[in-house]
Amino acid sequence: MTGQAFTPRMVAHMESRIKEITNGLLDQVQAVGEMDVIRNLAYPLPVTVIAELLEVPAERREEFKQWSDAFVSGDEEATEEPRQAVMQATDSMSAYFTQIFEERRAHPQNDLVSALLLAEVDGERLSNEELLGFCVLLLVAGNETTTNLIGNAILCLDEHPEAVERLRANRDLVPSALEEALRYYSPLKLTIRGTTTETTIGDQRIEAGKLLFAWIASANRDEAQFPNANQFMIEREPNRHLGFGRGIHFCLGAPLARLEAKIALSAMLDRLPGSWHVSDAPLSLISSMSVLGVKTLPLTWEK
Repeated sequence: MTGQAFTPRMVAHMESRIKEITNGLLDQVQAVGEMDVIRNLAYPLPVTVIAELLEVPAERREEFKQWSDAFVSGDEEATEEPRQAVMQATDSMSAYFTQIFEERRAHPQNDLVSALLLAEVDGERLSNEELLGFCVLLLVAGNETTTNLIGNAILCLDEHPEAVERLRANRDLVPSALEEALRYYSPLKLTIRGTTTETTIGDQRIEAGKLLFAWIASANRDEAQFPNANQFMIEREPNRHLGFGRGIHFCLGAPLARLEAKIALSAMLDRLPGSWHVSDAPLSLISSMSVLGVKTLPLTWEK
């Protein structure tokens, strides 16, 4: 299975490197007393981690990010510009990773791409198309989702400043606070599924061959599953949210996203003292039907 190439054990080995990247980013803003959480931390942290996993050289990481943005923004509406951006990103990624696949087949290394080349599904190696699709998945899910998880978590804490003080007093609450942020402001608003056979959900009959829009953000506010669903509660238990999907569709990169967000939030609590304040200026949402996040997130703190 492809999951063998992206396991929690592999992710755990990256913890020290993620901390190094995080602290390097905070070094640039700590003494200033203000930052843009997205530009200064939530964007560069996951894009650097994923780029290093995929062996993307530093000089191409801005292009790497542009590919990811194109895939996310292209689903909002069927206009010509988003379609062209997605097609261009697809062509650029295909050319780049096809070359990488050829290089790794000839000279395997101890990296994720080499592991993917050896991965098997039902006893068969992945085709180039499947490998490319997997890299796109890692690029978008491992980059955009983590960026928005971190940003949305800070938005939650800005709306509930008492939670920041509780987290400062007890860092063991950081993981559950992030799970609640995943539920409360889900980075992925919806996902699309197709029916292979006729089925019934509730009292709704759905024919085979239909597309379904599964609204994750709505499910995560379902009062039948989450008492006081419209309240942000950092110790909510149980918290069976759908922020990372469920069952066979559970997000492969969830361990990495959780680790990055935990390290990022813990480092911010360690290094950015006092009260945090998000700018009162209106925040611009990402232009996407499926993704929830803000483009910028100005934050100040007491030095």
